[in-house]
Amino acid sequence: MPLTTVAVGRVYDFSHAVGRNAASGTGFAYAHCMALAKRGILYVTNRGTENNFSMRVNKVKIGAPGEEELLAEFAKWGNGDGRSTWPFGVALDSQENVYVSDDWLNQISIFDKDGEFLGKWGKAGSGDGELNRPAGMIFDKDNSLYVVDSGNNRIQKFTKDGKFLGKFGKAGSGEGEFNQPWGITVDHHGNVYVADWKNHRVQKFTADGKFLAKFGRYGVVPPATFIQEQVTPPSVFEKKVTEAGLLNHPTDVAVDPEGDVYVADWANHRVYVFDPEGDPVASLIGDAQVVAKWGQQSIDANPDMKKARRRVKSLEPEWRFAFPTAVEFDPETYRIIVADSQRGRLQIYLKDRNYLDPQANL
Repeated sequence: MPLTTVAVGRVYDFSHAVGRNAASGTGFAYAHCMALAKRGILYVTNRGTENNFSMRVNKVKIGAPGEEELLAEFAKWGNGDGRSTWPFGVALDSQENVYVSDDWLNQISIFDKDGEFLGKWGKAGSGDGELNRPAGMIFDKDNSLYVVDSGNNRIQKFTKDGKFLGKFGKAGSGEGEFNQPWGITVDHHGNVYVADWKNHRVQKFTADGKFLAKFGRYGVVPPATFIQEQVTPPSVFEKKVTEAGLLNHPTDVAVDPEGDVYVADWANHRVYVFDPEGDPVASLIGDAQVVAKWGQQSIDANPDMKKARRRVKSLEPEWRFAFPTAVEFDPETYRIIVADSQRGRLQIYLKDRNYLDPQANL
């Protein structure tokens, strides 16, 4: 039976987990950011082990539970062409070329969809077109690239070959100001959403950087206390939700076709959901009760690990998110894909798009 979260007219069914802790191969090493192509193809940057054996970008295909597939891995650790030291953001242009930001090298590296190195651009600095710890990235429908210039507390916009087009934002805590921003996305209207990490909020802008709204406020939530309200009366649940909306160092943001906003609430170990007006909707805390296929393969190959797991009183803490860093919404499948960074895996939920149709509830 699927684990289901019901909240304010939305239904989220837990699907499955993908991955294991691994510096290369079928797993992830502190997954940092994700970029979603079509047909369930996902690119993931890794910030784990720093040696010549560690791969910094994984390309995986997300299928039904147990059908995940590693398609490629590329960008070895290092600082030469085609390598990455501290990979951060990842974005895809209209040809599915892969752009990877590096906040140690202050550059953007470009690969084709198979991982072949194509080129790079960017240099350190604070002037127009210069970078200081570039973080999240996203292409808009015009194939222009937004880069979160985290160390300069601004968003810069470039052509895909690195020509500077514009910028917005500055250091501060006011509207339109940033304090070490992290993740970014663009909705189907072209509006830009930024996870403002040290200001503990998400900000929304027009395509040219005009401030529109902000979501969330600072607050610490005890681990796994805001749990799925499967049996709570709606009136009680809605009261609890309206008292929520707390964020603690949000790292990423995604938007679905209905305008709901998903925030990787990093230090609260959850994904928080807001409606299009910024009102709190739900909290997803991780439900991976079944070990992912690649993780199970590791356990099966290690008898001592299997015995040790049997001695654990409760595996429930393992089900939950541990510092989730990234979130993607797949409009083709209505999957919510979460990078469960410290656990070396992805957790996947499904949003029931038919729940809002009264006929679906008869």
